[in-house]
Amino acid sequence: MATFVKHPRIVPDTVEEREYQMRMAEGCIRDSTLLILPTGLGKTIVALYVIADTLEKGKKALILAPTKPLVDQHHSTFSSLLTDTEVGAVNGNMPPKKRKEMLERSDVVVATPQAVANDLENGLYDLSGFGLVVYDEAHRGTGDYAYVSVAERYKDIGGLSMGMTASPGSERERMDGICVNLSLRKIDMRSEDDPDVSPYTYNVTINKIELDMPEDLMSVVSLLNKMLDDRINELIDLRAMAPSENVTTKKLLLTGRTLQMRHKTGERSATLFRSMSVQSMAMKVSHAIGLAETQGTTALRAYLDKLTEESLMEKGGKGAKEIVSGKEYKEVRRILDSTRTEHPKISRVMSLVSKEVNYRPGSKVIVFSHYRNTCDLLTEKLATIEGVSVGKLIGQSSGGLRQKEQTELLRKFRDGVYNVIVATSVGEEGLDVTSTDLVIFYENVPSEIRTIQRRGRTGRKNDGVIYVLTAKGTRDEAFEAVSRKKEETMTKRLRKMRESVRSDPVPKRTQRGIEEFDR
Repeated sequence: MATFVKHPRIVPDTVEEREYQMRMAEGCIRDSTLLILPTGLGKTIVALYVIADTLEKGKKALILAPTKPLVDQHHSTFSSLLTDTEVGAVNGNMPPKKRKEMLERSDVVVATPQAVANDLENGLYDLSGFGLVVYDEAHRGTGDYAYVSVAERYKDIGGLSMGMTASPGSERERMDGICVNLSLRKIDMRSEDDPDVSPYTYNVTINKIELDMPEDLMSVVSLLNKMLDDRINELIDLRAMAPSENVTTKKLLLTGRTLQMRHKTGERSATLFRSMSVQSMAMKVSHAIGLAETQGTTALRAYLDKLTEESLMEKGGKGAKEIVSGKEYKEVRRILDSTRTEHPKISRVMSLVSKEVNYRPGSKVIVFSHYRNTCDLLTEKLATIEGVSVGKLIGQSSGGLRQKEQTELLRKFRDGVYNVIVATSVGEEGLDVTSTDLVIFYENVPSEIRTIQRRGRTGRKNDGVIYVLTAKGTRDEAFEAVSRKKEETMTKRLRKMRESVRSDPVPKRTQRGIEEFDR
């Protein structure tokens, strides 16, 4: 029989008491901590404990989340679980005066980091009344992301900081940088294998489906590769790139940065300008290859149409003009105009979804695709399947879904109005899409962080299944290998760090623990 947390600030009989969460919370209360915990195991509940302690000490708490739907989700969660507490939500769409009023009157504020960073920069308010700042999806705390700016201004306040993530990244330097940027003094972590965690985990079965590329698409890829090889060979001849057996997108990007640095330092030679133009063309062709291999003809046509439009511009577009005037490009267009072939992933997604919703009534499915054009196509195709009610979750840019529309779509998914969602990366981080039974990766992504985030959308409240679609002999295979290697590296490093942390005895309690809050 489950027991519930007892605390004057937490609504009675609402939060199940789990020892590992309370132990992690005690550590976060003692010192600013980066909390690493697998998706679905209650990072938010650990934060709830720490927030409740902060409120009892007479201080406010600020929770930062990277997206507006996630802000809404946290606002709903903490409003329902905290008692005698004013919880406010802040985002960039609110007038500055209203944001200031919300921070002044609320005990707990949930906000997008950009809004708070801008307000602090403009002197609209400060964080002097806050005793805790929580950085959700803390792996974002690098570079010029707004978390870093907020942390810099909060540092002088001297309050606690808490970072939360399921996937900090494979590079130790990155993890160290996150801790430095967000003023986090220690790392605490758990995995599904820990004996105090394993009773609360669910099985997730991962299935890799390998698909053969159709002949028309293989012909297109072959022509595009010829176009790319020509550009790479010219870059080598121009001495902008060293000869290499395998020129990756990463190497092309590095070449571009090197050329830009030469330009910034004052070089103005004809060789440099030609090199910059050829590198730009190589990136365009490389992107087209990626679309052909991993997405299909619809996404590729849309991109090539944009390239053709660019070539017709009076100013600029020289590289695009050179590409579209080539014989290989014209042959690519001829094939695309005459074929009805789509990527085999389309029919496989339709088959998997149809089987799931019709053989297991009441189940819920999420399909992830990196590109919005593919999301549009998948939504259109899946809507034709009997028993499928599908929604599309995309970001706000370029005529996408506004915050309220994203939130409403997720509500309909939770309530069963939709049983299938097709999502871009906006659906990867943090959002509580409970009881998702099946997740489909339309393509692999070369990021261990994004892969873990996608995978974490299932196995949260029940066992789950994941299908990863891979086109044989394409970038899908390379991306899968890169992501797997990075995740293995991250896991090894986290295990070593965990052993290091645990070799240091846990300090004896010098203040009340969570279990002592029952009054």
